[in-house]
Amino acid sequence: MMKRSMFTLDLSKLRKLSQTAGFFGKTYLVLTGCTFLIFVLVGFIGFGQQRLGMTPVSSMKGLAASVSDGFFMDMLGLEVPHLAETRQVPSTFSQENVLGFIFRFVTDINPRDPKTLLARELPGMGLDTSYLIRKPPGSQQIAGPLEYPPGNAAPEGSSPGGPGGQDSQPVTAPSASPAAPSTPAAPTPQPTIGHPTTDGKKVVLIYHSHNRESWVPELGLSAKDANLAQDAKLNITLVGKELADRLEDKGVGAVHYATDYASSVEKYNWYYSYKYSNKTVKEAFAANPEIQFVFDLHRDDSSKEKSTLTVDGKNYAKVFLILGQKNPKWQQNEKFASQIQEKLEKKLPGLSRGIWAKEAHDGNAEYNQSLSPNSVLIEIGGVYNTLEECKRTAGVLAEVIADMYWDAAKVDAPAASSNRS
Repeated sequence: MMKRSMFTLDLSKLRKLSQTAGFFGKTYLVLTGCTFLIFVLVGFIGFGQQRLGMTPVSSMKGLAASVSDGFFMDMLGLEVPHLAETRQVPSTFSQENVLGFIFRFVTDINPRDPKTLLARELPGMGLDTSYLIRKPPGSQQIAGPLEYPPGNAAPEGSSPGGPGGQDSQPVTAPSASPAAPSTPAAPTPQPTIGHPTTDGKKVVLIYHSHNRESWVPELGLSAKDANLAQDAKLNITLVGKELADRLEDKGVGAVHYATDYASSVEKYNWYYSYKYSNKTVKEAFAANPEIQFVFDLHRDDSSKEKSTLTVDGKNYAKVFLILGQKNPKWQQNEKFASQIQEKLEKKLPGLSRGIWAKEAHDGNAEYNQSLSPNSVLIEIGGVYNTLEECKRTAGVLAEVIADMYWDAAKVDAPAASSNRS
């Protein structure tokens, strides 16, 4: 007779086992969720700390400059319905705009501009990302500066880590004499009798990190070849020379460096331009210790209508003032740039396109400005302007810079005399 084995199922044990598993499962989910929230919170805190410390919203003037007039109108429209009804564009607080803002705030990617996603991976794509610090008086919405690498920006086979040359690369010294300007020394123009002079001292430095920047009209190029507007001779250095000459006319000693890095630096790479020019600035300070003002002159890539001001039938190339927030003391440079913009607007309203800055993590974002608190990068005109228009603006800049220098000299003079006494 066969024996049958009996199998008994203890439901109470299974129930306890399932309850235990459920408890641990819930605990795991809770801990996982809390960990995720902690990481998100830490990320927001870090992001906010960086924004508050390094971007224009670190000050009320930066916040006001970054907000459009339409934003204020929409805020008023929340309380005054009539204003909201007269607006012809979607409200700032529409669902689409609010969701887009939140997405961009969290990811730093503009859903309406795919280039902001590509810029994270492709060198050069993020060169035109900058923030408005201060609008010129009376201006409305202002388009920011544009900068694209030239068609031959990097030599074949090179692989820069990003715009501005963030990765290390040995820099070969230029073949020119290190302590002298790269342009032949010309006789110093004699200032008008009765004007003060700096007695031969060079107190203003003018140089060019992108010295081959030229213009479409001057080279006879078509609009589609604007990125090829580069030339070894007909370029932005001619505007720098004009500025230096006009300063000398006003008794302000100026030294102009027009080093052609593409021909003087071995294995030249456009993405490391500011590494090369950093050496130039240091050499200039060593040769001319009296230097007080420093200007890196460029031209922008904006369209002609955005980069041109017409006054009394004459065209002037508009001006951007650019700051790098990788410089830990960039606020000092901002004060200097603000003085320039204020005087520019008094002499020729509409000439300035504002003071803009790049964050510490964006491209070069330093521009050699840590070497002097009175240093600023100036974009004169755009790729579609002419040399004459840019020189005309250089004349206005010379008046402003000379006024600033002599104003500062008047302030320093009493202090120096009191120290001697």
